[in-house]
Amino acid sequence: MGAYLFVHFKEKRTPDGEQVYFGLSRDGFTWEAVNGGQPVLWAFYGDKGVRDHTIVRNQADGKYHIFATDLSLAYGMRGKYENSWENVSRNGSKFLAHWESEDLVHWTEQELVKLGDEGFGCLWAPDVVYDRKQGDYVLHWSSSHADNGYGPKGIFYSRTRDFRQFTKPALLYREESIGVIDSAIYEEAGMYYMFLKHEHNPARIIELCAPEVTGPYRKVERFDDRMAVLEEGKYEAPTAVRIEDGRWCLFLDYYGVPGAGQGYVPFVAPNLAGGEFKRSDRLFSFPYGFKHGTILEIGEEEYRRIMEFGWPQN
Repeated sequence: MGAYLFVHFKEKRTPDGEQVYFGLSRDGFTWEAVNGGQPVLWAFYGDKGVRDHTIVRNQADGKYHIFATDLSLAYGMRGKYENSWENVSRNGSKFLAHWESEDLVHWTEQELVKLGDEGFGCLWAPDVVYDRKQGDYVLHWSSSHADNGYGPKGIFYSRTRDFRQFTKPALLYREESIGVIDSAIYEEAGMYYMFLKHEHNPARIIELCAPEVTGPYRKVERFDDRMAVLEEGKYEAPTAVRIEDGRWCLFLDYYGVPGAGQGYVPFVAPNLAGGEFKRSDRLFSFPYGFKHGTILEIGEEEYRRIMEFGWPQN
């Protein structure tokens, strides 16, 4: 029987919210907090806060990697960024925060990986997908860029095999007049499916598909029909996992209210290709509102190790 690790942050206005949190589940539906709901890792460099986490296991050597946006609104929004999201977007960090582990409990010290040159705005919301055809990993993220005058944000990517050496960033997907952010890509039956937050017209989550990781992508129209019932401008940060019975669980981060009412809302579908995701709140349980993260399938041994480890306390 498998288990699942959810790496995320919390919606808090204090610096401890923008750190690394773990949640665990044996079935993908009922989740419990690790370390009593306190951070398991802290960011001490860069903006001294991290958001939008992703976790991946390298098939080549078995090592685990966490990447996250290098950004602390608690520390920087009122001062460094002058209460301006535009300022964050254009002048935020060109680095991603990174940790590495062999066992999911002992992690290296935080490091900053510079992937963006000076043409990039802030590097937001990294995620990773394995490219089976090329045998490497595609690390992708959202950014504004000088090449379109820091206009609508797009999705950029870099390739790596060891999470040490990265190719020069390239554009993965962008629309001419509408920003797209928070990319999450998954493979199913040889096709790749990308979920994105569309920033307007409509301001909802969209699903795209392509025969290659890097596209070209086309919309899954049936998914639009399913999302049409959701209020615009209230959901972001899609992340998904395939559970043991073969169904897909898609989680959308609801930010339509201030404070503790925010967090992931679950949807379930038999597959990605059909886009037939049904909202399924009653099937799921969270100890608190998990914010923007990703899920890694683990085993029972890893589950017990994480839950029983003596994590540092605040």
